[in-house]
Amino acid sequence: MLFRAATCLFLLGAPIMAAETEPPFIDDRSSAERVVTSLYNAINRHEYLRGWSYFAEGGAPPYPEFRDGYADTDSVELKLGEVQAEGAAGSVHFLLPVALKATGTDGTEKVFTGCYRLTQVQPAVQDTPPYRPIQIDSGELAARDIPFTEAMGSCTP
Repeated sequence: MLFRAATCLFLLGAPIMAAETEPPFIDDRSSAERVVTSLYNAINRHEYLRGWSYFAEGGAPPYPEFRDGYADTDSVELKLGEVQAEGAAGSVHFLLPVALKATGTDGTEKVFTGCYRLTQVQPAVQDTPPYRPIQIDSGELAARDIPFTEAMGSCTP
């Protein structure tokens, strides 16, 4: 599963966006980019259940493992690449390259690059509750020894 490297990120306690005050609440599931932005907003606000909720079933580790993986995380800064979209039988699949600068509670910084895969079931074809918004199917992130300013992930279709 592509989530293995991302699980390593979670288990290493990688951080999400440095800030002196709590970032404003963002919960936007209107595009692949906004879903991933909302994920890291939740992590930065230490709202781990909300962060975990952006994943499709089986797309993230079990909740306790996901939550505990951020125990040493202070913040994460996120950069998004250009999203690729492809439609198939009532669904749209997205590939979104990312780069992260994770800051630990001890002040150390780590850079990660990778790709998130997301799916949107076309809203017009959904007629049985519950409604399914855009969800993260999987993520693959790897630690990189490069400056964050030069970092960007890549996605292979």
